[in-house]
Amino acid sequence: MSFNEVVAELPSLTLAERQQLVLHALELDDVEIPAEDLVVAEQRLAEGRANPGSAVAFDEMKTRLRTRFAR
Repeated sequence: MSFNEVVAELPSLTLAERQQLVLHALELDDVEIPAEDLVVAEQRLAEGRANPGSAVAFDEMKTRLRTRFAR
């Protein structure tokens, strides 16, 4: 499977699958994730699972940030 094919398949993955993919990729590169960052990430994931309606689509967040910080 080519890189482009893999990228094309990403939207069909669930959020949990994409998160696993990112963690696996980081493990392959042997990137050390500080324990404090893992705790924060796990807390945020738990909050998101508990209240899925609190999420904002990425495109919406980009729009909000550009509006807020535009000069």
